[in-house]
Amino acid sequence: MSSDFQPDGAHLERLVRLFYSSTISKSFGLELQYDEQARAVFTLPYDGRFDHFLEDVHGGAIATLLDNAGWFTAAAGYPTWIVSVEFSVRLHEPAGRQDLRATGRIVRSGKRITSTEMEVRNESGLLVATGSGTFAVTSSPHPDI
Repeated sequence: MSSDFQPDGAHLERLVRLFYSSTISKSFGLELQYDEQARAVFTLPYDGRFDHFLEDVHGGAIATLLDNAGWFTAAAGYPTWIVSVEFSVRLHEPAGRQDLRATGRIVRSGKRITSTEMEVRNESGLLVATGSGTFAVTSSPHPDI
């Protein structure tokens, strides 16, 4: 994590509330929780509304999972707002019309920049996609939610 900041339960709960207040959480039906190492874990229940014409989960929905897993994992390590600098997506396998689970992990956490790696697996455990993200740390506080 960043310098001396250690996330506590209140910080993680604030981030969860922030996520659930967003339009994207409602639109996609995404679910967020943090594991014991303060890594964001997102679940996307299978919903045919996000299928492409071959009737499987569209890559854009998978990219959304990766982006959120990276951002919320990085945000757990900072008391201030972070912003996305870049993120990449690698699609490996079709999702198989199953629930998807995305997790993030910190690769490097500095005072100004943090990097994450993310993965998406389907409910059968198949690796569907991987990604990486870079986020800049700001001095702006998180909004009160």
